[in-house]
Amino acid sequence: MISLIIWIILGFLAGFLAKAIMPGADGGGFILTTILGIVGAIIGGFVGTLLGFPMANDTSNLGNSLVGFIFSIIGAIVVLAIYRLATGRSVRG
Repeated sequence: MISLIIWIILGFLAGFLAKAIMPGADGGGFILTTILGIVGAIIGGFVGTLLGFPMANDTSNLGNSLVGFIFSIIGAIVVLAIYRLATGRSVRG
């Protein structure tokens, strides 16, 4: 249960930062940002794990957790870009 809460918070933060990096009118507001962020965080965390970095919710090593969080943000940016391409919205904003 705690890891689910961590993923929701991490997803929201990753989605929020992805929207700050790639601003634009996507519609959906808070809910869409959170959902895209969670999906991106999971994908980015998975890719980071494949590359040898632990998931961002691994608190045993804060440095690696920060790297995992960066992968989560990158994943959220990629998911946001794919969403914009799929819905016909401009990737550049």
